[in-house]
Amino acid sequence: GPLNFIMGLTFITEQSVLVSASYPFRVLPSCMIGSALSGALSMAFGCTRMGPHGGIFVFPVVDHALFYLAALAAGTAAGALLLGILKKKVTE
Repeated sequence: GPLNFIMGLTFITEQSVLVSASYPFRVLPSCMIGSALSGALSMAFGCTRMGPHGGIFVFPVVDHALFYLAALAAGTAAGALLLGILKKKVTE
């Protein structure tokens, strides 16, 4: 819950290893497609980031920050949508 939200904002992704290892054919394609979309959009928008890593802590050194956030939001939405489609159906 809250810890995952904070870790996600700082781009610390180690907690996702357990989930992706448990469901690799659902999680990995979703993450790859979402990340590819974010990367492609940020490149198309001409976004640059002078900090190598750091999540929300490097936003002061991001060029075209609003476009960068839009690319991040689009990739997140695409990954979440795909994960929702690929998730295992719950039967009662």
